[in-house]
Amino acid sequence: MLNIVLVEPEIPQNAGNVARTCACVGARLHLVEPMGFRLTAKNLARAGCDYWDDVEIVRWPSIEAFIEAHGDDELHLFTGSTDRLFTDVSYGEGAFLLFGRESRGLDPAVIERFADRCVRIPMREGMRSLNLSNAVALGAYEALRQRSFAGLS
Repeated sequence: MLNIVLVEPEIPQNAGNVARTCACVGARLHLVEPMGFRLTAKNLARAGCDYWDDVEIVRWPSIEAFIEAHGDDELHLFTGSTDRLFTDVSYGEGAFLLFGRESRGLDPAVIERFADRCVRIPMREGMRSLNLSNAVALGAYEALRQRSFAGLS
């Protein structure tokens, strides 16, 4: 199963869009705290997502706890701090795709620790980043494309 990891997400609407993508493709969603919102019924409703019940969600108290559990697994960190394109790597069935917070991305220490596992989505020079949910969709569908969209119709 593909794993999508949101590290310290700040905007509930983005998390809701990501949850919808996870539901549609059968990916597990990992949410790493602290988050910029609480997972309450009110916030989820405001995010406009009626897909939360269709997604397996794993919550982590910190990035350190996540790394302790999965640091040796197949991680792909999405960041602008590398030259390696997200289309130039192979994604295994249980890959973890990590995405940082909307305002700052992943912490530099995490990027440095896993520099050999960093990938980027190309875009025009001078542009900071895509919307988080769009970046997740691109990464997820590339991983699924490489497996001929197994399990999807």
